[in-house]
Amino acid sequence: MSDPLVLDKVERIYVQGAERLHVLRGADLTLKAGEVVALVGPSGAGKSTLLHLAGLLEKPDKGEVVVDGIAAGRMNDQQRTLTRRSKLGFVYQFHHLLPEFTALENVMIPMIIAGRPRAEAKAKAADLLGRMGLAPRLSHRPARLSGGEQQRVAIARALANGPKVLLADEPTGNLDNATAALVFGELVALVRDQGLAALVATHNPDLAARMDRTVHVKDGLVV
Repeated sequence: MSDPLVLDKVERIYVQGAERLHVLRGADLTLKAGEVVALVGPSGAGKSTLLHLAGLLEKPDKGEVVVDGIAAGRMNDQQRTLTRRSKLGFVYQFHHLLPEFTALENVMIPMIIAGRPRAEAKAKAADLLGRMGLAPRLSHRPARLSGGEQQRVAIARALANGPKVLLADEPTGNLDNATAALVFGELVALVRDQGLAALVATHNPDLAARMDRTVHVKDGLVV
């Protein structure tokens, strides 16, 4: 059985005029199914870059990203898009919900795009939102939801297509401490229940301490 995510000696260089910024210098990371890993490091260390590479949003200059046993370097653009849609889930600091759609519809949309029947997508979305404590809010649009509720919807949406890997960039960064702890607990419970791997970038040491392990981005490496 393949590991959900492997980064093998990944390098990423950004060119700004005459300057070459070597953000990652051979980073290695393996995520196991069912584990939640904290990704920490100071601002500018390369956490977001690493998440973008893991999510196939950028291509490494050297090294390889392997998702569910398939090397991304061999994929064309269409295959990368399909892999993001089917095997990767994303949660950001801001929820990015579509304001004109209800909570239920926001979670249904990724499944409908992936070709699942509408009735099946509706049932799965309702189940995920119910498990996030949002059963009474299915018909509410984002403007009628609290910040914590909006982020719960975003998490449910990220898990809608049954990904192998969840990538989260400061997923509770816009929430107060009490709400952040509650939402994070619900996220971890769903991740463990579904047996996927999660990589969560955070500056919050309390949240990092609740994860299975912590990795640091330092000097372009994952340690």
